[in-house]
Amino acid sequence: MNNQQGLPAPAEGKLGILLPGMGAVATTLIAGVLAVRKGAAQPIGSLTQMGKIRTSTGNPKIKDFAPLTALDDIEFGGWDVYEDNVYEAALNAGVLDYKTLKGVRAEMEAIKPMKAAFDLHYVKNLDGTHIKTYTTKLDLAEQVIADIRNFKAERGCSRLVMVWCGSTEIYHEPTETHRTLDAFEEGLRTNASNIAPSMIYAYAALKEGVPFVNGAPNLTVDVPALLELAATTGTPVAGKDFKTGQTLMKTIVAPGLSARSLGVKGWFSTNILGNRDGLVLDDPDNFRTKEVSKLSVLDSVFHPEENPELYGDMYHKVRINYYPPAGDNKESWDNIDIFGWMGYPMQIKINFLCRDSILAAPLVLDLALFMDLAKRAGWSGIQEWLSFYLKSPQAEPNIRPEHDIFKQLVMLHNTLRLLMGEEPVAAASEEAYQDGPQA
Repeated sequence: MNNQQGLPAPAEGKLGILLPGMGAVATTLIAGVLAVRKGAAQPIGSLTQMGKIRTSTGNPKIKDFAPLTALDDIEFGGWDVYEDNVYEAALNAGVLDYKTLKGVRAEMEAIKPMKAAFDLHYVKNLDGTHIKTYTTKLDLAEQVIADIRNFKAERGCSRLVMVWCGSTEIYHEPTETHRTLDAFEEGLRTNASNIAPSMIYAYAALKEGVPFVNGAPNLTVDVPALLELAATTGTPVAGKDFKTGQTLMKTIVAPGLSARSLGVKGWFSTNILGNRDGLVLDDPDNFRTKEVSKLSVLDSVFHPEENPELYGDMYHKVRINYYPPAGDNKESWDNIDIFGWMGYPMQIKINFLCRDSILAAPLVLDLALFMDLAKRAGWSGIQEWLSFYLKSPQAEPNIRPEHDIFKQLVMLHNTLRLLMGEEPVAAASEEAYQDGPQA
């Protein structure tokens, strides 16, 4: 992350939040922000709106401490493979009931998705027809760039951010195409098969200096070529994969076990969901992308190579099952085999009945507002301080990503403090941040 000295520029004018993938998560976010504006709901789960931070003068809400964009100054837009307006898409997603949507129906009906940049090879279980036609992938990227420019002009936005809310793409690894920006742009010109749609959006955003967040476990901006572009245009990036249900529980429970030096023999995780994400993940190639993201969490908390007596033989298994009746109400089960004093075994069982998009929507809001703040502060490249929100956080090369949610929160708070000219707080005293101003 490249820093610029001085306070961030003020949040003047409108901020446009662009969302590739206007399904359950995106429509839940939009409905929620509109309802909050009208005083019909509270932004529960949003750190920017509800969270507090300990400072030298008090314990203000984060939105009152840092110059974040006000919710009244946000415009929404995006792309989708289905042409339904945002209200129709929200009804189809089935996350929010009619009573909730009724009060914001007119505003949601006015938001219609742009045609998507789509490749069936990367998401085999979707059959959308609201898609762009193109000759080369460079042509496709230029169409997305035109969309970005048109949206900014038509909505009168002074700034934009883009947050990927689309489906999980099939698993693939970096190749020579992704090694340099020149190679990547040559791949666009020659229709390289290993340039995924999410990379098209990321490239378009970064070319325009628009901060980009990857909310799925896709490769996307986690390649040298696009990081080079981010550095060239001075643009922040963050990823990857929103940390919601089961993984959220892991990053809460696992640090507690580690803190008490309790051993773990095995951690079996399975869950069911029936939304569009579940349908996409029913394909083994797409599930592999998600599996890699979810499996990385525990090793990064327990560090078995450093603690072989406690975690060296840990068996970790993850399963996701598509079950249409569940809809967006994902249910997860975790069986954790632990051991304590003298090796005596114990078990923990967790049954989490969560609402996937209800947990994800405030994350999208926070990430968008913080990325805009980073851009106004003159920061570019990987924003590791936002790993609090992500399953598989990006980090600079040779830096081990942090997965402990409590340490991630300390890093986020300290970054905000430094940004606003405050002294950072040591992790050991962070537990007291609710008790009053720092000594």
